Amino acid sequence: MIRNIFVVLLSFIALSTVAQVQKNVIDEVVWVVGDEAILKSDVENARIEALHMGQKWSGDPYCTIPEQLAVQKLFLHQAAIDSVVVSDAEVFQDVDADIQRQIMNVGSREKLEEYMGKSLSQIRELMFNNYKDQMIVREVQMNLVKNLKVTPAQVRRYFKDLPEDSIPFVPTKVECQILTRNPKIPQEEIDRVKNQLRDYTERVNNGSAQFSTLALLYSEDKESARQGGELGFAGRGNYVPEFANAAFNLTDPKAVSKIVETEYGFHIIQLIEKRGDMVNCRHILLKPRVSTEALQECINVLDTIRTEILNGVFTFEESVSSLSYDKDTRNNYGLLFNKNTSESKFEMKDLPSEVARAVAGLKVGELSQPFIMVTQQGKEVVAIAKLKNRINGHRATMADDYQELQNVVLEKLREEKLESWIRDKQKNTYIHINDDWKNCEFQYPGWIK
Repeated sequence: MIRNIFVVLLSFIALSTVAQVQKNVIDEVVWVVGDEAILKSDVENARIEALHMGQKWSGDPYCTIPEQLAVQKLFLHQAAIDSVVVSDAEVFQDVDADIQRQIMNVGSREKLEEYMGKSLSQIRELMFNNYKDQMIVREVQMNLVKNLKVTPAQVRRYFKDLPEDSIPFVPTKVECQILTRNPKIPQEEIDRVKNQLRDYTERVNNGSAQFSTLALLYSEDKESARQGGELGFAGRGNYVPEFANAAFNLTDPKAVSKIVETEYGFHIIQLIEKRGDMVNCRHILLKPRVSTEALQECINVLDTIRTEILNGVFTFEESVSSLSYDKDTRNNYGLLFNKNTSESKFEMKDLPSEVARAVAGLKVGELSQPFIMVTQQGKEVVAIAKLKNRINGHRATMADDYQELQNVVLEKLREEKLESWIRDKQKNTYIHINDDWKNCEFQYPGWIK
């Protein structure tokens, strides 16, 4: 991915939109880029918010901040020319994710609202435009560099004369296979969960309790529970199909959905608001409990399977295909894939923690003992893992690490392309800087003509 050289600043700008401007700041236009103005309050808000976040500027913030705001405006101008757009659903997804992070940082929704001096819905609305601008800027950057290619000859030339201590170090990576089994959950436990959800529904319908209060107290989706079960605006594709179908079929904000079963557990849902192809709703999630006895029974089953693999009754790969419950790996002989890189190689820190502990002391080809792990859906399962491969940390070589080296060169070319584009854009854009704001060592000197 492109390293967005402006992303840190833009994040502060987006956050500063909802920060209160200091009352003693007298606003004025300090820069003009094309037909867009940069206000003193824009700069001051970004500076104050950066201080709150612990950001330290390498230079004068009154030089760095307006310059990067100006760079943002160059990209936005190009977006208008190229008709670059992003969907509102994508924007709200990023906004809501960042709001959740901020709530976790300050401790509660109420503290965030107090700090910002606005309700959560007002914060979301005010952040929307700035986040949309960020996403548009990233899209323009991607478009500018999407056709760049790197040849093996370019990679060789780039690394030919590099001193050894400048050659990238490739950390230890492993490839792992996994076989999982789900412990048996008795029907009585499923009935208990459903009855509990029916009770919540009845309490909401008869007015004895608010859905949001019940979510806060009882929902096992802890992240949304802190917000009274509210999930924020999202499109249908952001949810698993069963949940999306139920949420998007709701029309009455007072009504509660029927019980919905997904891979995460059992839910009831309440509509908050629909907006075009997006919906904001609350939910309560309950998960059937797995007993200690059921986990131990599952461990015993996997221990038997492990013994039969070691005795050559069947291979690990054959057992995965016929016995594993994990839908993401079952058809791939259990091989785990890193969703961040789309590769099967993981640094140990990027593996699920339980898997990392299980394979840490294994030799290539060995099997772990059965262990309990929690899936991405928050469910307890039992697994055995096989260490398929280990590549110890080393300085990158063309023979063994061409992909990593190619990525380094490609990233460098992308950065050079973007910087060159900015310098060219400066030449053909009207720019005016107030005299008091010119005495700077800019990253791109072309602002002053």
